[in-house]
Amino acid sequence: MSFDATLKFRRLFTGLPRAFDNFGEQALFYGETFRYVPNAVTRYRRETIRLVAEMTMGTGALAIIGGTVGVAAFLTLASGGVVAVQGFASLGNIGIEALTGFLSAFLNVRIIAPVVAGIALAATIGAGTTAQLGAMRVAEEIDAVEAMAVHAVSYLVSTRLMAGMIAIIPLYSLSVLASFFAARFTTVFINAQSAGLYDHYFNTFLIPTDLLWSFLQAIVMSVAVMLIHTYYGYNATGGPVGVGIAVGQAVRTSLVVVVVITLFISLAVYGGSGNFNLSG
Repeated sequence: MSFDATLKFRRLFTGLPRAFDNFGEQALFYGETFRYVPNAVTRYRRETIRLVAEMTMGTGALAIIGGTVGVAAFLTLASGGVVAVQGFASLGNIGIEALTGFLSAFLNVRIIAPVVAGIALAATIGAGTTAQLGAMRVAEEIDAVEAMAVHAVSYLVSTRLMAGMIAIIPLYSLSVLASFFAARFTTVFINAQSAGLYDHYFNTFLIPTDLLWSFLQAIVMSVAVMLIHTYYGYNATGGPVGVGIAVGQAVRTSLVVVVVITLFISLAVYGGSGNFNLSG
């Protein structure tokens, strides 16, 4: 092998050791976070409750429209309406617009509501968590917490992980209801389809176990999003600029992870067939 080829080969794999180091650091951080969850629940229960309230409803003036609940509601209202509009128009081209209720029961539960809830979680709770922890890190507040003999991961990270898991329950419930409402309102009151016809196909194809699986998917996404954002915020460096970079990296990573989780859980639960029969 020539000298130039050797240099190119080395340059090709220069970043691999650092990538493995980063992977190991994240794995250790995630393991430590899970390890101190019981400690966070027992010793820092009040802090966890405060974080749940802050994550779901927001604080100050942002509580009116900026809370995660409000953001998720608006997103799922819009997405549910889009499903109804596009579904009614597309199915109407082949004369089966009556099945718009089927699209709402199928798409909103399995795809729209989980993905939108994950995006809302990453864009609001996740980004805010990264910014908070990053600001604390660059201001040496995390070092001050450790100097007071308080375990920083337990108090700052594990509590936020538990708060995110708790907050996703009302958040996702509202997301599913908003998507159902928007789809029905658009189909019945805007597209003038019979309410009884819509409800018939919607109730026929709405499978209760799908709702349970989608809730499980939302909880898994909340855990992944909170782990990613707390890691980047806790390890932010470089002052305010570094905090901004950490927020951007965390949001990009969590958005990709949300879609990947949706893909793998859908494949694991529904397989390639979709696990439904188009009848009724």
